Amino acid sequence: MIFQFFRRTRDDPSIASLYGTIVAQARAEALYQRFGVPDTVNGRLEMVLLHVVLLLRRLNEEPDGAPCGQAVFDLFCQDMDDNLREMGVGDLAVPREMQRIGEAFYGRQAAYVGALASSDPQALVEVLKRNVLEGGEGAEALAGYVRAAAEALAARDINELRRGKDNA
Repeated sequence: MIFQFFRRTRDDPSIASLYGTIVAQARAEALYQRFGVPDTVNGRLEMVLLHVVLLLRRLNEEPDGAPCGQAVFDLFCQDMDDNLREMGVGDLAVPREMQRIGEAFYGRQAAYVGALASSDPQALVEVLKRNVLEGGEGAEALAGYVRAAAEALAARDINELRRGKDNA
């Protein structure tokens, strides 16, 4: 019972700041104009998923990064639920759609983390072609962006990330 006072919640300003940074980065025009990500609801969802995975990957590299990562993931789930309702998805359909989003998240997480860890540079390109870019055009450039974003996150001080500092 007393431990609830030590947990980070989705209302924590640093968690909201981290998640806000993810959403802002996922909405960056370059992703849609330069890399060819479809500017659709699904394309934007894919970009949010990608950026959440990249951040969680970085947080999970640290021994005590899991609670912060869980709080970001919880806020992501709440945001997706809220967005579904705003788009007019009925109360009875929201759980089914959230299950679909959850399955997509865990599938993408496994694919992206595996591809980033792979010694084959084409692995990430293929994952992006399959999940994000319907025609595959721009996958090489998008893969370069994803690798650069992962490297930038790896270079960031974990304490600044946890505090929600946005100076990447």
